[in-house]
Amino acid sequence: MNAVIAEESVTNGWLAGARTGLGAMTADAVFFVGALLGVVTFVERFPTLRAAMVGVGGVLMLYFAYGAAMDAVGDVDAVPTSTDSAAARAATGFRKAFVLALTNPYQILFWLTIGVGLLEPGQLDVLSYTPYVGADLAGLLVVRTGSPALIAGFFLGITLWITGFPAALRAAQRRVARFAPVVAGASALVLGGFGVVFLVDAVRTLA
Repeated sequence: MNAVIAEESVTNGWLAGARTGLGAMTADAVFFVGALLGVVTFVERFPTLRAAMVGVGGVLMLYFAYGAAMDAVGDVDAVPTSTDSAAARAATGFRKAFVLALTNPYQILFWLTIGVGLLEPGQLDVLSYTPYVGADLAGLLVVRTGSPALIAGFFLGITLWITGFPAALRAAQRRVARFAPVVAGASALVLGGFGVVFLVDAVRTLA
């Protein structure tokens, strides 16, 4: 998600980056409500459905990686010629992040475990749920849970990030020549890498 936010920020401006982050956060809110209602547990009960979601997410990541790569070699510093154009680009970023998040089963898993756990009194080992490397990160970040204020603080933190991160990127872009193509290229590599990982995961599950 940070790769998508970064690419949108340097190619289409702060508003596009912030709205891209808002798309991801909206998906988080949907998953959180679904987790509380027990809806998203449906995905984890059916490995084939989960594998299909991983595969779709992988394809989308590769598609967005291609777009980021094209931005990296194109004129990514171009400014939209009209307010309508800027608004359209910002809306595209929102949809891109929202759809990508909805097809990410690891985001669903996050809200099935950490998200719901944030409301249950006790302690939560946050990093232990990280895919693939959770066992190595266990014990590094343990938080006390049980307060709705913790959820509010969590989403407030996301809000600060999705507004501050694009602002920082735009500030750096104004100071460093050729900053935008580098960010777009790095975003393409990150998205492409995770896209491949997702597709391999999907194929292994279906096999």
